[in-house]
Amino acid sequence: MNILKKNNGGTSGYAPVSGLKMYYEIEGTGDPLVYLPPALACAGLNSFPTLVHNHSVITVDFQGHGRTADIPERPITLEQNAKDVAGLLKYLGISKADFFGESYGGVTATLIAVHNPDLVGRVATYGATFGPAQVAHNLEMLRFDYPPAPDSRCFEFQRERYRRVSPEPDNWPRFWEKVFAIQWSGFSNEELASIKAPFLIAVGDHDFVRLEHAIEIFRLISDAELAVIPDAGHFALFSEQDRVIPVVKHFFEKPEKKIPIATAEMGYRPGATR
Repeated sequence: MNILKKNNGGTSGYAPVSGLKMYYEIEGTGDPLVYLPPALACAGLNSFPTLVHNHSVITVDFQGHGRTADIPERPITLEQNAKDVAGLLKYLGISKADFFGESYGGVTATLIAVHNPDLVGRVATYGATFGPAQVAHNLEMLRFDYPPAPDSRCFEFQRERYRRVSPEPDNWPRFWEKVFAIQWSGFSNEELASIKAPFLIAVGDHDFVRLEHAIEIFRLISDAELAVIPDAGHFALFSEQDRVIPVVKHFFEKPEKKIPIATAEMGYRPGATR
């Protein structure tokens, strides 16, 4: 197993998965919690000090992202990302984990919940979409005056990090094009209804994701919870994570057995309803 020590006391390494040398980092102690970053991002671009107190947080670099070199002839797809993450867990000897997926990473986490339910404990997503863009996105938030390109200013944050850590720093334009070429039609209602794991859908009230879309998905997943973060956008986990992470931490760490929520007829009774 190719494992490297990190300066902060965690570990990092490369796993042979599906033809990749897939980079991963592990920080903290406790049950495994897999953090799946958004598109164009990579391990080390964000960290969650509050979560590592009680979890072994495993962060991955998807195909072509960060330190994981691309496979030039292989498209980048969400479905393949999910297979790669499942392969990484097998390599690490982890039979079940919780998942925390941000945006693109949230879709990957959901794919794992649908197709590999035995791998999944609980799933939390932030800013994830579950259907095609015309249904899931607030199109006004995604409007460009000019068509986006690899060198657009809006990608500067991700572009600079990529060039610092990638084994192929000059490959950014081709990598960017592959990510933005992803075609995905979303989940069927039946696929979402098949999810039995506890599932948190978190979204900012000014996200790229339509609130109505998040509510629709919340109603389809039987054990779902919905968190709307006030005055927050798509990048709140980078800019204001202390407004999101307490909700995520509570979701992952609360007891499995829940006290029933009171109806008007039941009323509130300390310790019996909430």
